[in-house]
Amino acid sequence: MRKTVRFRDCDWVLLALALAIAAVGIAELYSTTAQTALAGQLKRQVSWVLLGLFISVALSRVDYHLVLEQVPWLYGLTVLGLGALLLFGRPIAGTKRWVPIGGLTFQVSEIAKLVIILTVAAYFAERQGKYVSWKDFVKLGTLVGLPAVLVALEPGLGSALTFFPIVAAGFFLAGVRARHLAVLALLGALMLPVGWHLLKPYQRERLTSYVHPSKDTQGSSYQGIQSRIAIGSGGFWGKGIRNGTQSRLGFVPVSHADFIFAAFAEEQGFVGTLLVLLLYLALLLRLLDGAQTAGDRAGAFLLVGFAAVLFFQVAVNIGMMIGFFPITGIPLPLMSQGGSSALFTFLGLGLAMSVNLRRFVN
Repeated sequence: MRKTVRFRDCDWVLLALALAIAAVGIAELYSTTAQTALAGQLKRQVSWVLLGLFISVALSRVDYHLVLEQVPWLYGLTVLGLGALLLFGRPIAGTKRWVPIGGLTFQVSEIAKLVIILTVAAYFAERQGKYVSWKDFVKLGTLVGLPAVLVALEPGLGSALTFFPIVAAGFFLAGVRARHLAVLALLGALMLPVGWHLLKPYQRERLTSYVHPSKDTQGSSYQGIQSRIAIGSGGFWGKGIRNGTQSRLGFVPVSHADFIFAAFAEEQGFVGTLLVLLLYLALLLRLLDGAQTAGDRAGAFLLVGFAAVLFFQVAVNIGMMIGFFPITGIPLPLMSQGGSSALFTFLGLGLAMSVNLRRFVN
């Protein structure tokens, strides 16, 4: 077997799939922001994608084992950063999620997701045994729960929820017993009333509008109703680029960011949305295939964790658009405008390609 990695062994198919999705997002971003006050977002997003492409290729050259060795430091810095943001951060749009650096703003929770993926991979890579134990649930639950609580307090409930598919995928791959799942499901059900009282008023309104969408059509239900109208009006072939009346006239809120799928579906119809869904499916299957052929447990857990969070974000974001889930601030990976989200995704892709490269190394 080869003892050195070669650039041509990089998973270019994985990267090509990601770039194809990003290109669709950039085209839709142009369609929804052209000749508006948000037109400058297009150049920013293109810059983020190009930067992410460079970073992902560069990171693929780094042995992911070296990155996993730094998990204690990365985890500690992440928790300190999230805590400092809550204590000293300047509120932007009523939340303390962003850190301004050189005229740009970074969402710390996006980087925290990557650290959680690395933490879970490092934990299970060193663990022995066929099945996980309650001790594993307590240890890993505490490690992931602490940053999740800090993110939820920003408030960023949607971002905090993205941590848990990573842990769930880790436990599933490590071997979880049915009785563990039954006890956890029971505990979750018992905690629902407590969770309801901990929610902020606007978060409760989103849940009630999800259950009763016709109760407040001009208020808490407005976003969901308008997104469904936009998707339905797209029909089979769509209205065409820059012809989406719901998004262009401002009925669909933040159509360049969290609601970009609704704007895209209006303009490209069923055919366009099917193509995008197939691209996401191919990307996820490529990651899972890489997990099956990874050289060790650490690489497999890393890839499965990354695939789990991507699937969760895609499923929840699109589910919000069509009324399957309540509205929450979870962007659509690679399509929604946002530098922090794009950076997280390309960093994850870089680590995934690093795992792929190291399967050829002794």
